[in-house]
Amino acid sequence: MRIIPIHASAGITGFESPASEYLQLALSLDELLIEHPSATFIGVATGDSMQGVGIFYGDLLIVDRHETVRDGDVIVANFNGEFVCKILDKPRRQLLSSNENHQPQPINDYDSFSIEGVVIRSIRCHRQSPLLAGK
Repeated sequence: MRIIPIHASAGITGFESPASEYLQLALSLDELLIEHPSATFIGVATGDSMQGVGIFYGDLLIVDRHETVRDGDVIVANFNGEFVCKILDKPRRQLLSSNENHQPQPINDYDSFSIEGVVIRSIRCHRQSPLLAGK
């Protein structure tokens, strides 16, 4: 992967071409974004309930099952047979949205609830990927 540093000066002298220098990093996007490959999956966000934390419809969610879940984490959970992406409020046993149009969802003893993993990254595609078309 090549990183092209762009350093623009506020003076009138201009700046050299960003392509004149580049750094070669010994990283792949997998290495940069995924910490535990065997415990990670990618999901696609739907809905508008997590816009306040920067997760929008169609964003890719990198979900790590190896991470220890902490209060306030953005998680993917199976809640009564439906996969949801929410903020975990452990002390109050509820799932929170980051959009004021959605109410907190209590986790009751009779609910079917399992945490599938912690959302460690989200990615916004500005053009739809052919690999995700139709999904």
